[in-house]
This record gives sequence, C-alpha cells and structure tokens, in this order.
Amino acid sequence: MEIIIKPVLTEKMTIQGDKLNRYGFIVDVRANKLQIRKAVEQMYNVVVTDVNTINYMGKLKSRYTKAGLLEGRANNFKKAIVTLKDGDKIDFYSNI
Repeated sequence: MEIIIKPVLTEKMTIQGDKLNRYGFIVDVRANKLQIRKAVEQMYNVVVTDVNTINYMGKLKSRYTKAGLLEGRANNFKKAIVTLKDGDKIDFYSNI
C-alpha cells in the first residue's frame, strides 16, 4: 500500500520542528505507525524515533440549495507527529 504523506506547515509545527525535533504530517487514514515511520525515513533520509497519530473526523457541512438543505461531512483524516533522532532535520523548503 502506498502511503500518502503531506507535511503540515503551521507556525506551531515549525516551532516544534526547530525546538523539539517534531514534524507533523497528514497521512492516509489506513496507514499504521510502522508504515508512516518507513515512509518518512525513505522520503527525507532521516531516522524516526517516535510516531504518534490521531484520527480526525471531517467537519460537518451544510448548505441551502433549491432542492432544500444538504448536509454531510468532509473527509476524515489522520495526522501523524513524527519525532526524529537528535541531529536530524527536515527542510521542507529545500525543493522549492
């Protein structure tokens, strides 16, 4: 199974990356911690020491149309916080 990883680039995650050596990623809902660890290590050539995940339910959405009220949810997603070995860093802006 191909693991889809997207970095989370927020101010809080940037500060954690600099100080605590932690980085956030949005990953496939079906991915487990071992798959996430392997994908990050291969993609960024670093050593991962810890992976924490949390599942988020999609936000409720509703809108009024000519046919009436439409309600639903956005897609669910999983967020992974990855801690790297001391001395390893990920530079998300190096390929830009």
